[in-house]
Amino acid sequence: MIFIIRKRHIAAAVVLCVALLAAVLVEGHGGAAQVFAQVFAPRTQAPGRIVVLDPGHGGEDGGAVSGDGTVTESDLNLDIALRVRDLMTFSGVETVMTRSEDVSTHTEGGTVRQRKVSDLKNRVALVNGTENAVLVSIHQNSLPSSPVTHGAQVFWNEQPGARELAEGMQETLNQCVNPERPKEAKEIADTIYLLKNVTAPGVIVECGFLSNQAETARLGEPSHQRLLAAAITAGYLRWGSEEGAT
Repeated sequence: MIFIIRKRHIAAAVVLCVALLAAVLVEGHGGAAQVFAQVFAPRTQAPGRIVVLDPGHGGEDGGAVSGDGTVTESDLNLDIALRVRDLMTFSGVETVMTRSEDVSTHTEGGTVRQRKVSDLKNRVALVNGTENAVLVSIHQNSLPSSPVTHGAQVFWNEQPGARELAEGMQETLNQCVNPERPKEAKEIADTIYLLKNVTAPGVIVECGFLSNQAETARLGEPSHQRLLAAAITAGYLRWGSEEGAT
């Protein structure tokens, strides 16, 4: 039997291993983490890029909920985004959060709908006001009509570089959380306000399905959140390294 191993797959595996090790070191807060960051960060970051991490929803807008109503998307989005932030920071990547607690980012509006519109506009303004930004928006999926559907999937906007970023993240997510049924990164629908209106390359990472009971349980586990964060970070680092080399 002959195995064909492509260079891009080797690179993805190496960066993923780096991110997984980083996740362990970050959790341990050991002195080895600082040394590790100094050695690897200069090789894996895109010069000048600032990653805007967007935990979707928040505050009164909880997003999707699990079938039993006990798990809210906004909480999971924030938990995973904070882990990604820590790994990005550890790897020498500058980050900005659209929110770092369970709040809405709206600044105006009397009705719930008006506040949601204000929230999205403020997120767009933050991204577009950040020089050399890259948007990574964290969400959870739901498909009640098919409770067996599961897995993480990445969607990209039409800005240059977004597709390559999404495909890199999808590859590492497939290795970590979708090994038995890989998913394909796709272009986002133009009805999604956030990605349609930002001027930076942007992706939405749908980390899993809250309509799937087993996956909902996994999404709440710190170990699974670390896997997701490592895969997202590794996908970004590989893209950043390739971008910086061009």
